[in-house]
Amino acid sequence: MPESVDVLIVAPEPPVYAHPGDAGADLVSAESLRIEPGQRALVGTGVRIALPDGHVAFVVPRSGLAAKHGITIVNAPGTVDAGYRGEIKVALLNTDAAQPYDVAVGDRIAQLIVMPVPRANFIPVDELPDSARGAGGFGSTGYQNGTTS
Repeated sequence: MPESVDVLIVAPEPPVYAHPGDAGADLVSAESLRIEPGQRALVGTGVRIALPDGHVAFVVPRSGLAAKHGITIVNAPGTVDAGYRGEIKVALLNTDAAQPYDVAVGDRIAQLIVMPVPRANFIPVDELPDSARGAGGFGSTGYQNGTTS
């Protein structure tokens, strides 16, 4: 099992992991609101954290909300830097074309993933080394002659 990290938190209820081995802990809404079809809303969680240096938290969508209701996060993943001390808010988007979505206090709206992140040393060079992928970009590994593989 990976090593755990201590995260200081101010919250009505700390995020919890639903199952052993889950990567994300559930964030819940601290407010009630309605998100109309095609609209977005910034939803407060009441959670403030202090991450240790060298760590980041990512706010990611919940698969059940996406599959059942078309609810996702606009800036997924949302990045919480180690120096941020404000409330974690979630920018929810209702992608359903017809149905509004009601958020109640205590509803699970996102997941929080805490990870170590190394600091990169960017080293200027004139050319990059070759790789198997090369400069292939979006869709370069999933299509051949216009058909999916």
